[in-house]
Amino acid sequence: MRMRYYTIAAAAVISFIASSGFAEPWVTKMFSDTKHDFGTVARGADTVYKFQAKNIYKQDIELLTVSSSCGCTTPTIDKKVLKTGEIGYVTATFNTRTFTGVHGATLTVGVRWSDGGNWRHAETQLRVDGNIRGDVVFTPGAVKFESVDQGAKAEQKVDVTYAGRSDWKITDVRGASDALEVELAQTQRYTGKVSYQLLVRLKDSAPAGYFNEQLVLVTNDGENPRIPIYVTGHITPQIAVRPESLTLGTVKMGQEVAKRFLVSGKSPFKILSIQCDDEQSFSFKTDDQSSDHHIVDVKFVANKNAGDIKEPIRIATDLGNKFQASLMAYATIEPSDQQPTAKDTNVAKPATDAGTATSADATPGSVARQ
Repeated sequence: MRMRYYTIAAAAVISFIASSGFAEPWVTKMFSDTKHDFGTVARGADTVYKFQAKNIYKQDIELLTVSSSCGCTTPTIDKKVLKTGEIGYVTATFNTRTFTGVHGATLTVGVRWSDGGNWRHAETQLRVDGNIRGDVVFTPGAVKFESVDQGAKAEQKVDVTYAGRSDWKITDVRGASDALEVELAQTQRYTGKVSYQLLVRLKDSAPAGYFNEQLVLVTNDGENPRIPIYVTGHITPQIAVRPESLTLGTVKMGQEVAKRFLVSGKSPFKILSIQCDDEQSFSFKTDDQSSDHHIVDVKFVANKNAGDIKEPIRIATDLGNKFQASLMAYATIEPSDQQPTAKDTNVAKPATDAGTATSADATPGSVARQ
């Protein structure tokens, strides 16, 4: 009987250890943060948080799996294989349509990397918490401007419904950026139910690119006076550059490199000038015609000291200051007679003995860059 008791107890301990998981420090270091509090949110609100993961190691890292300890949160991986310096995301979506009340979840992220052909596995934990109000409902759950041309106006509406106190009010809306205008109107009020309509306008002065903002509805509720709602969207530029960055590679001192990039628009335009601060190293050539696309020839001369080059290139057009374009040029200049240095030859390597490596030394090489 005693032997059976010990067997059951040992099994329980093993089960607890397996379920609790083990967060390995080298994996945790990849994440910019490991905890997020959604705060108090409305039912039906689109509530999402992205945990950023950056590969700071020399080997490729694969974000292999992610699981949640609670159905209140659905996790996904946005980018699985990360090379050195690359960034991926573990996205946590709070299920505000199926849950109400205070909830939290532990997200277990499993990763792997190749140690000389042998796969090493490790994991870490992330945490989300929040309070989903059942008395406040957003329809739809967020303000989304899917794709708006730069210079155009757009607007979206959200219905806010409250069930509870008859004197409940939204007293203010905060957090609007210069690109947004907000209007709030009460549409209904009777015993136990209050409704508002939130109108969000996107100004024609909004800059091109993706944006993700948060408005805060301020109420007279003493316990939970603030309720967030997300505003997201994509403003497509009138002038686009492809590729978005100009990679010149590793160039020896005195060497010349020729590249091209394309500048295109939604309507014909002229390129008035192409400028950068380093006029000695860069020169540009393009046409002077009015067209919806222009090819720009770039010549780069490595006439500076050895090191990394990061140079912004600015493109002015006849569409005015509002519709300009830019891109970043990158290069690494090295001496023409460069010899191997101690830094090149003494690179820390990961454990390669698959049979003897422990979880403490089974890491993907030394940190490459933070």
